[in-house]
Amino acid sequence: MKASLKHYRQSPRKVRLVANAVKGKSVPHADAVLSFMPKRAAEPVRKLIASAAANAIVQGADADRLIVKNVEVNKGLVMRRFMPRAQGSAKPINKRTSHVLVTLAEAASKEKRTKKASAKKQ
Repeated sequence: MKASLKHYRQSPRKVRLVANAVKGKSVPHADAVLSFMPKRAAEPVRKLIASAAANAIVQGADADRLIVKNVEVNKGLVMRRFMPRAQGSAKPINKRTSHVLVTLAEAASKEKRTKKASAKKQ
């Protein structure tokens, strides 16, 4: 239950701020958080989570129990450009890209959690 976005034209550092905000949340809750987030990367990450959820449903997972297990943001291609500066010199401009990988998992049901918790207490 994965989905990936490659060569997203924004710095990985900025995308990680958005990605870390939704780790461990349920898919509907992550969607709500991202829809109100003022960051530019929020919309592509939101669409990516929706895509991963659709992939999970096709594989037979329960849509109500899906959680965002992990959001991995890696460095992608760096386009190097140059800006002319004073006295005939040039300074580099790095246009960074990101690779984003979303992994979803099914949360354990509440009955299973309570059985495990009561077994540990005894």
